[in-house]
Amino acid sequence: MLEVYERLGTHCHDPVSATVVLNYEQRDRGRLRLTSTDGEEVRLFLERGKPLLVGEFLRATDGKIVKIEGAEEDVAHASCDDWQTFAKACYHLGNRHVKVEVGERWLRIKPDHVLEDMLHLLGLMVSHEHAVFVPESGAYAPGYGHSHGHSHDHDHHHGHKGGHSHNDGHDKGHGDGYDH
Repeated sequence: MLEVYERLGTHCHDPVSATVVLNYEQRDRGRLRLTSTDGEEVRLFLERGKPLLVGEFLRATDGKIVKIEGAEEDVAHASCDDWQTFAKACYHLGNRHVKVEVGERWLRIKPDHVLEDMLHLLGLMVSHEHAVFVPESGAYAPGYGHSHGHSHDHDHHHGHKGGHSHNDGHDKGHGDGYDH
């Protein structure tokens, strides 16, 4: 079993011992009990309020490296040809505090027929896909605008603290300290 308390960022040159594949909701949690792609149990004990990144590396207490990969999940994909329509769609979704992945005149959200109807009425073409969902973290999220580039001349034995933790009281009450 691997126990993980330390985040290393998205650059690591040490060999990866385990890979876990997580959907967005799982990456958004700080405490998880998981199984790696090769069947090893992995327990995460991380700061809440700072989602894991696709491609992020973690260090287990025994020094082994764990890599985070994104799981494909159901998403609604909306696109259009002009920037004004796209900007209006982003404004309306942001006004509703919806998690949105933004590309060049396309966006992805979790499937929601009300929001999909709104996007269609605004002039976007909406379809459904199975893809890795990587929404924007938001302007006030911890680490926003902070590049996590590393020089290659130091070891990655540093913790990342800062920002604020958000616990809105919606943790699952399983009593073992993990989100399930």
